Amino acid sequence: MSRAEFSDSVSALRTEYGELQDQLVDPELHSNAALAKKVNRRYAEVSQILAADDRAAALEDDLEAARELADEDEAFAAEAESLETELAEQIEKLRRLLIPRDPDDGRDVIMEIKGGEGGEESALFAADLLRMYTHYAEERGWKIELLDKTESDLGGYKNVQIAVKSSSSDPADGVWASLKYEGGVHRVQRVPATESQGRIHTSTTGVLVFPEVDEPEEIQIDQNDLKIDVYRSSGPGGQSVNTTDSAVRITHLPTGIVVSMQNEKSQIQNRAAAMRVLQARLLARQQEEKAAAEADQRASQIRSMDRSERIRTYNFPENRIADHRTGYKAYNLDAVLDGALGPVIESAVLADEEARLAELSDSN
Repeated sequence: MSRAEFSDSVSALRTEYGELQDQLVDPELHSNAALAKKVNRRYAEVSQILAADDRAAALEDDLEAARELADEDEAFAAEAESLETELAEQIEKLRRLLIPRDPDDGRDVIMEIKGGEGGEESALFAADLLRMYTHYAEERGWKIELLDKTESDLGGYKNVQIAVKSSSSDPADGVWASLKYEGGVHRVQRVPATESQGRIHTSTTGVLVFPEVDEPEEIQIDQNDLKIDVYRSSGPGGQSVNTTDSAVRITHLPTGIVVSMQNEKSQIQNRAAAMRVLQARLLARQQEEKAAAEADQRASQIRSMDRSERIRTYNFPENRIADHRTGYKAYNLDAVLDGALGPVIESAVLADEEARLAELSDSN
């Protein structure tokens, strides 16, 4: 594999890079926040690819010079060998960067963690997953915002919704780029707190992940399509937690999507949060429908659209975590639940890249 194989692609990107620079200095661009964010993301992505190509070009020059000098000095022969290895690694990096990226990678996300099979144990594990994602986000420098929660009697969550935000404009550092692989069914095997005889139980908790809308105008919602109900917030066991009808339930009539919020004491705040989640769900639905219509719905063994897919098992007795899509397995479950989720997600990213590379090879 040589850098020359990618010359046409890189040349096109250099042209696009100049166009993006012109857009970024145009004051009119910044009057449209959503478009400006999109252009900034693309600029960061292209910049990274061109930097990798520039580095490969510099290594090629160094390697050529080292080879010429190797006949006169053996030290240069060793340097040439080292440069060959480094150049091969750099070209592989360039090859992977040239894989068409998910256009939503730079987006923030809304995540919903829902109790599933297992009752209270499932709700308790939902709390464990929330802690895991919170610590992972802290390590990445992301911000977590609690949108809504419904607690269980034992301190778990029947349902909890959060927004995860990044300040980076680089799509590679985007929240969706990593957390999109978390959607699906998470299975836990352990002795529940409610089990008196020490038997291991298997429970499941569902995770939904949606790319967040950059600007409200991105998804147009006709107010006539909404049915909005208000009611009194409730806590564990169904008891009322305040004396005003501040909780909000929004039903989008054309799609049947229902979003409920009760975390805030203000009806206005709960309605705003519910609209954010509704917009994210409508965006995800729109993208899925578009992908299906274009016959390009890439269910790359890694991130399918099937939200009922069992993606991972957390086995407490063996301290083992296993990802069923990538074959990843490790015996550091305690560390993963404390936020060391990086290697698990990286296995999904790499497997996804391999699937994309295979698709590119087939199409070529």
